[in-house]
Amino acid sequence: MFEKFERARIQAADTEINLVRSGNGPAVLLLHGYPQTHVMWHKVAPVLAERFTVVAPDLRGYGDSAKPPSNGDHNVYCKRTTARDQVEVMDELGFESFHVVGHDRGVRVGHRMALDYPGRVMSLTSLDVVASQAAFENMDSDLAFAWFHWHLMRQPSPMPETLIGSNAKFYLDFLMERWTAVEDAISDDAYAEYLRCFSDPETVHASCADYRAIELDLVHDEEDRGRKLTCPMLVLWGTDMAKRPGWQTGRAMDMLTTWRERAIDVRGRGIDCGHFLPEEAPEETAAEVLTFLSSI
Repeated sequence: MFEKFERARIQAADTEINLVRSGNGPAVLLLHGYPQTHVMWHKVAPVLAERFTVVAPDLRGYGDSAKPPSNGDHNVYCKRTTARDQVEVMDELGFESFHVVGHDRGVRVGHRMALDYPGRVMSLTSLDVVASQAAFENMDSDLAFAWFHWHLMRQPSPMPETLIGSNAKFYLDFLMERWTAVEDAISDDAYAEYLRCFSDPETVHASCADYRAIELDLVHDEEDRGRKLTCPMLVLWGTDMAKRPGWQTGRAMDMLTTWRERAIDVRGRGIDCGHFLPEEAPEETAAEVLTFLSSI
């Protein structure tokens, strides 16, 4: 995986970010989701790198990036801080502006980045996520069931860390199986990397801190209520919900509406797969992203 990509570690303000990069042309920052790492882009990144400079980092607390202790301080893993990390990474790499493509947690980081650094983010692509504020304000029993991990991981330390860490492989396997609709979409090499990183107790703790930080993320979102992103936005989502009823939208929401309330220019559609679009439908996902980026 990533055979033609350069690997690097870059110092941000108070942490170190692991990443891979390749290609030429306008920059595209790929931000992964939970419970994965930058490896989730291994099928899509080489395609994008044929026309763009692709940067795929591990978010703070994940993969091989540093995992600063939070000690209950939500500022350490809030999306504002994580977004700042990646802006500083792109500064170090010499990119004043760039496209952002996010999946899962990566979308939440990208959304905050586009709000805090509007002159830097040329476009935002969201893969299988509704905005955090919309989700929590429309939480119903269906969404709560689908998002059991949110409610578990937000509990005080060390309760979720202890439960998840007691059998990290079992927990990871449950999430990957439950959220995947396309059989054998997760390659053996990618899974091995996810398991290696997820088995680290520091990753378990950092990811819980990431989810607990929603308390502060929602404060920041409230401060920006009514403010719409000015950059173009592409929204793609997995339509196969057989194993994950209620996912993201519950009974009352839909993907495009939640984002049109938060961005001026929103386009997108569903793709027949589960949560992990870049691995379950890589060709279709890459084609949609390339068409979108080329239109800007």
